[in-house]
Amino acid sequence: MWHPVKLLLGVFFGAAAIGAAAQNYPTKPVRMIVPFVAGGSYDAIARIVAQRMSEGWQQQIVVDNRTGATGIIGTELAARAAPDGYTIAMFGGNQTLTPAVRSKPPYDMVKDFAPITRVALLGNVISVHPSVPAKSLKGFIALLKANPGKYHYGSGGMAGATHFATLQFTLMAGVNVVHVPYKGGGLSVTGLLANEVQMMMVNILSAEPQIKAGRLRGLAVAAKKRSPVLPDIPTTAEAGLAGYEYIQWYGIFAPAGTPEPVLARLHAEISRVVSLPDVKAKLATQGAEPMLETPRELAAFVKREIETNRKIAKETGIRPE
Repeated sequence: MWHPVKLLLGVFFGAAAIGAAAQNYPTKPVRMIVPFVAGGSYDAIARIVAQRMSEGWQQQIVVDNRTGATGIIGTELAARAAPDGYTIAMFGGNQTLTPAVRSKPPYDMVKDFAPITRVALLGNVISVHPSVPAKSLKGFIALLKANPGKYHYGSGGMAGATHFATLQFTLMAGVNVVHVPYKGGGLSVTGLLANEVQMMMVNILSAEPQIKAGRLRGLAVAAKKRSPVLPDIPTTAEAGLAGYEYIQWYGIFAPAGTPEPVLARLHAEISRVVSLPDVKAKLATQGAEPMLETPRELAAFVKREIETNRKIAKETGIRPE
């Protein structure tokens, strides 16, 4: 049986050991799991942050792309990793969709992860093929209402972020548009350019060159403010659909149980990196805006996202698999 004094001493020395380890952390390379393909926006933003963290800590931050199942494979891998600070992960909207579309998801975003901070936001444009006769968002909504089921929209995959974003649009606008899922965001943009589908939520990085070249028409930016990249395109509120937003987010998480001093050190370093002028400039080249917050703020945001997605799934008849 444990002696009370010995137990207290054990707790004290255990806490002291964790504190000492956190002060020296990291003493070896840190893996940053990205559950999406190399070359995409998640990968690009992860590498921008990882490079400057590596330089600051003089320890390599290794970006590890673990793709598959709309991000589920890499996310589950991160959830099962040792909670020692040597595995972190970059997540986004797909991770908060899983509870809405799967009855028994392989991870729990609330219980299995320790949120650190979102690092960037990327706006999206309600984009249509130039053959669509509508020149404004109001006109497009009127066109859809007059022609239910005639027009099609693309997404990067069934029950993925762009699918849910457009479902939310159809609910708020009161329109019926046919969904065409593609095997990835890049393929869906190609489908829009080829007029296989007539509408899609396209991130600003992908939308900008196509809109400027006249290959797509941007009707509205799904955000509270206009994008400096496409300043002539109105916000959804300005265009007549107040309250509708779709902003991709990029957040860094650690496995649940990672020691608090290590989480604090991660938060401090990531905050320092994202505040650097050259990092802000590099994020801008991706069409992204830097963002920082507290772990508590990110935790609250994740809970809200999950509830919103569950509501959309229920209202549109998407049932958990």
